[in-house]
Amino acid sequence: MPHDVIVAADFPHADALRDFLEKLPGQRPYLKVGMELFYGAGPSLVRELKDEGYSVFLDLKLHDIPNTVGRAMAVLSDLQVDMVNLHAAGGSDMMKYAIEGLTRPDGTRPLLIAVTQLTSTSQQMLEDELLINQPVDEVVAHYASFSKHAGLDGVVCSPREVEIVKEACGPEFLTVTPGIRFADSAADDQVRIATPENARASGSDFIVVGRPITASPDPLAAYLRARTEFLGE
Repeated sequence: MPHDVIVAADFPHADALRDFLEKLPGQRPYLKVGMELFYGAGPSLVRELKDEGYSVFLDLKLHDIPNTVGRAMAVLSDLQVDMVNLHAAGGSDMMKYAIEGLTRPDGTRPLLIAVTQLTSTSQQMLEDELLINQPVDEVVAHYASFSKHAGLDGVVCSPREVEIVKEACGPEFLTVTPGIRFADSAADDQVRIATPENARASGSDFIVVGRPITASPDPLAAYLRARTEFLGE
C-alpha cells in the first residue's frame, strides 16, 4: 500500500511554486495542486510537473450534478495526474459518473478519493450550520462507506478518523489526511489536527502538509522532518 508525504503547493502562481521547489534541492515531493494554484497557473503547469516526474494530487474537490462532474473528470484524467478528489456530499451517483469520466480508453485512471468533512469543520459547525447531529467521526465513516461502495479508492479525512474509516471500509481503503501540524506548529485555521507521528500511529496512508513546510524558514528541513516523523526515514 502506498505511503507518502504530500506537500500542499498552495501558491498563487507557477513562479511561486518554482521558487519553493528550488528550496528543496535533491527532492521531488508528491505535490498537491489545489484550487489556488490551478486557477492561477492552469492545466499547463500540471502537465509540466508530470513531465518532470512529479506525482500530483489534483485537489479541486468537484461537487456538481453527476453529468457535469463526469465530463470534468474526463478532462482532468487527460492531465495524467495521480490522484483527484470530489466531495462525498455529492452522492454515489456523482461518484459513479466521476469514475466513468476518469477511466481512460486503456482502462487506467487516477486514484479517486472523496472529501468526507473538511478538517476545518468542528462538531459545533456540523450541528449548527450543516444540521448534521451525529458525531463527526460517525459522519466521516458513513461517507467513507458509501464512497467505497460507489467504487472510490479512499477518502480525505482527519487523522482522528482514520481508525474508524479503516474499520468501516477495510485496511486497503486509502486515507489521505490533511490538518497535519508539527508538535510545535500553530493550528492556523484547522480544527481536527494531528502530528505526522500521530497520523502514522493512526494508520494514515498519505499525509498532506502545507504551511508547516511551505511557510517554514527552512522548507527542506521541514519536509525531511515530516518524512522522518511519518515514514520513519
